[in-house]
Amino acid sequence: VLVETGRYRGETLLTYNYVGPLYSVPVKKGDKVTLIISTYDNGDHTATVYELNHLPGILLLVSLFVLVTILVGKGNGARSLLGLVFVVLCLFYILLPALMKGSGTIITTFAVSVLMVMFSFAVMSNVNRKSICAFLGTVSGILCALLFSVFAQYLLRIDGLRMEDAEALLQLRQTGTMIGLKGLLSASIIISSLGAVMDVTMGLASAAQEIHEADPNINKRNLFLSCMNIGKDMVGTMTSTLILAFLGSGFVIILYLYSLNLQKYQLFSSAYVSIEVISGLSCSIGAILSIPITSYIASMMYGKK
Repeated sequence: VLVETGRYRGETLLTYNYVGPLYSVPVKKGDKVTLIISTYDNGDHTATVYELNHLPGILLLVSLFVLVTILVGKGNGARSLLGLVFVVLCLFYILLPALMKGSGTIITTFAVSVLMVMFSFAVMSNVNRKSICAFLGTVSGILCALLFSVFAQYLLRIDGLRMEDAEALLQLRQTGTMIGLKGLLSASIIISSLGAVMDVTMGLASAAQEIHEADPNINKRNLFLSCMNIGKDMVGTMTSTLILAFLGSGFVIILYLYSLNLQKYQLFSSAYVSIEVISGLSCSIGAILSIPITSYIASMMYGKK
């Protein structure tokens, strides 16, 4: 392999790799790969192929996503991309470093999520009654999801320590990195529910604004009922979307558990199933309860006495 970047740039190294059905991948002349180069005390170094270089392909896929978003959404699409960039920056430059330093997992995740929601709505809709209504409804919705998740974890006596890869983080904590592992499940639920709740609340806030513009004299009660009627149509599809998203993300492990022919007590008592149930139901509860909350806030903002 010809090394093109890094400390050993320009060198040609012989690599040793075992190719199996699950790990590594067959390569041919001309392929771009990522290497792991191990350097020893005497200066010798050896290389193994880690994986194909996926970065160019990922950049192409992201470029297509950006192009489609802007072509379809025009200005709103561009603003939504700006909000997405801010969200990613908050996650990697605020939330994760804070958690690595031992900040309260649940409180820190909730605070950063509120910041992300505030910026996203301000960019997408500016600061007006619609964005304020959606912001308040979203914060209330993710708070409901958080409270339900805490109650569910207390009821089932399970927490973030039982999550996948928690053992690796526990070993990291033993080296001095103070990560609040028990709150990781609630933190993941806050982040998972964020997109769905934002979708519901902005949809209802936009609907309330349209109803108000069509009938400026509509009173608070009728506006609330109209928003609730719209929200009821969202409940079924939103709940199915969230539950199916969680099932889809764990489809491989679900297939594996099914292949074991476990009894129902064994299946539903497993930590994995319990965590997925808590996550799916908590996110759904947050999205559903955000509907009456946002409808009420919208009726107070747009409706007449």
